[in-house]
Amino acid sequence: MSEQAHQLMHRLEMLNAIGIALSSERDINRLVELILMAAKNLVNADAGTLYLVRDEQLHFEIVRTDTLGIAMGGSTGKKPPMPPIPMMLDDGTPNTHTVVACAALVGETFNIPDAYQAVGFDFSGTKRFDAANGYLSKSFLTVPLRNHEREIIGVLQLINKLDAQGQIEPFGDQDQRLVESLSSQAAIALTNRQLINELENLFEALINLINTAIDDKSPYTGGHCERVPALTMLLAEAVNRVDWGPLKAFHLTEKDRYELKIAGLLHDCGKITTPVHVVDKSTKLETIFDRIKLIDTRFEVLKRDAEIAFLRGVTDEAAYQARLVQLEDDRAFLRRANLGGEFMKPEDQQRVRDIGAYRLSDENGQSVPFLSEDEIENLSIARGTLTGTEREIINHHIDVTIQLLEALPWPKHLKSVPEYAGGHHERMDGKGYPRGLTREQMSLQARMMGIADIFEALTARDRPYKPGKTLSESLTILARMCKDKHVDHELFEVFVKEQVYLQYAHQFLESGQIDVVDEGAILRLATI
Repeated sequence: MSEQAHQLMHRLEMLNAIGIALSSERDINRLVELILMAAKNLVNADAGTLYLVRDEQLHFEIVRTDTLGIAMGGSTGKKPPMPPIPMMLDDGTPNTHTVVACAALVGETFNIPDAYQAVGFDFSGTKRFDAANGYLSKSFLTVPLRNHEREIIGVLQLINKLDAQGQIEPFGDQDQRLVESLSSQAAIALTNRQLINELENLFEALINLINTAIDDKSPYTGGHCERVPALTMLLAEAVNRVDWGPLKAFHLTEKDRYELKIAGLLHDCGKITTPVHVVDKSTKLETIFDRIKLIDTRFEVLKRDAEIAFLRGVTDEAAYQARLVQLEDDRAFLRRANLGGEFMKPEDQQRVRDIGAYRLSDENGQSVPFLSEDEIENLSIARGTLTGTEREIINHHIDVTIQLLEALPWPKHLKSVPEYAGGHHERMDGKGYPRGLTREQMSLQARMMGIADIFEALTARDRPYKPGKTLSESLTILARMCKDKHVDHELFEVFVKEQVYLQYAHQFLESGQIDVVDEGAILRLATI
């Protein structure tokens, strides 16, 4: 085999390897970098630029000039500062004066041996660049990127083919054919990746649309569907990077991250079916309106009855005044009880029942209890503002979430979304809901979401029955829940030691909630 044939075979093998690499790259920035670097290596070019078409302009996506050490775009993180090249001039005529714009417009390759001798194209910008940088941009190979629908999606331009001695020479016919073949593969790979990205963006936009509708159902849960997935991902990244403890072998791929992100965004999608009057119940007595106003009116009736008894001589001045003081104290107590809270003491619940036993006359003169059974039940709620029945309605959202998600035809890389999203109300001891799963029956990702959901609720400032707790208060409660096998102890250790709570706080909490945390004491409290 001749040396020329051997070189051609080697370049064809490179082209084949490049095609395989193009089809497997998921990141758009690395993909454009791979295309340009592969083309440069294929024909030994010193410099090159890859442009993509957007809004009838050619945008600089990646720029490389080896001799000058210029590297912009791609994985460098440095965006090319050059303005895009218009494909149409201000007067509406095609921009055929610029070689890259002309290649995009007519869909043809332009192989120019010497830009300084070329006729028909404006290389004034190139010449200014050369003069400023002591460079010589001589041979140009400009190839349009045409996808499977025959659309021009970009332009690949290579500059200065170098021979074995490093001298500039023109690009040959074989170079042109190889780069055109590469450009064809590259255009298809780029289009496929762009289509996938667009579908993923549309998918996430639809999810966010659902979450916006859920959050807008109540001013008291707005942002929950955003904050829980954010905290879940912070915890996942922390577990991914630790090199200590039982979780050090855990590793997240980009696919794993995306799957968990989608699960986080959809973890409460079942709330779309939850009645608004339950979601939006800001006080214990709220229905269409807050019934505490009716109770205020009844207290006025009791005060009137006390005054009548005094005027009729049934009671004396001291008893009358004592009765008024008692009624005002009872009214203030019921107003406080109506707001809900983290815990209601049994003696306070008994006081609600005692007040409920007061008697007053209805419109027919009949003696009736001061509070109805429903009002007593609501005012005696131990935690929050929901009765047991209403809590069951709220909790039903997770059943709906699982039902909705399991009905979807998930692709392979998202098949665990229902399990991750549906497990955030389970407990490590099997006492959670809806399925009563134990720690061993749950994925690590589902357990992460459980911690995120609880911590977000503890620190949230938009709950009607409590202010947002501080970091130390929230971590103390979470530590007790860890000790009681409500949440995963290994994940909680990472949550504290890697200061995931603090990363979250700086993003979502008010400065007044960020207090000093004794991590050692918190972890000792959580010890099982």
